[in-house]
Amino acid sequence: MTAPRRTPGRRPGGPDTRGEILTAARESFAEKGFSATSIRAVARHAGVDAALVHHYFDSKDDLFVEAMALPIDPRQVAFRILDGPRDQLGRRIASVFLGVWESADGQQRMKAIFRSVVSSDEVARLMREGISEMIIQPVARALDVPDATLRVGMVATQLIGVAMARYLVGLEPVASVDLQTLIDRLAPVLQLHLTG
Repeated sequence: MTAPRRTPGRRPGGPDTRGEILTAARESFAEKGFSATSIRAVARHAGVDAALVHHYFDSKDDLFVEAMALPIDPRQVAFRILDGPRDQLGRRIASVFLGVWESADGQQRMKAIFRSVVSSDEVARLMREGISEMIIQPVARALDVPDATLRVGMVATQLIGVAMARYLVGLEPVASVDLQTLIDRLAPVLQLHLTG
């Protein structure tokens, strides 16, 4: 009895093909950054056909979200932020961002991401590119003002500072104040950056 002939080309998907694709994606994103990483390059690195990558992940954005183990899809964040009156943008941003941090799983993942960003230039660049493309740019386009990117960037600095103080450093009283009070204090500052 003869062994079945193997056809030339990429290997078919196996039991952990999805995991191997995610590993290849993490490595590619870390090495090349978000913009320079392609589905085809990830497929080559994982030793599979690009169609198999598309079988598991609809787009490069989907691949990025899963590879980085983000607790929330950045595209959903942008949608939730933009869905509502313009004069409530600051409140929605504060609520969505802090809401991610307030869940146990979200806080654990966000702490890991923040620590990685601080300790690795590659991870920082990768997160900067991915978050910029999926959150900052859509929000800036929606503002439709000449300095929109700077305005949204200033919001990001406020959010990063609050997250560091409350969840990583434990700076009191910011660390223990109730969530609603924190949102009430933060929202007008974010709104001023966006539309003031």
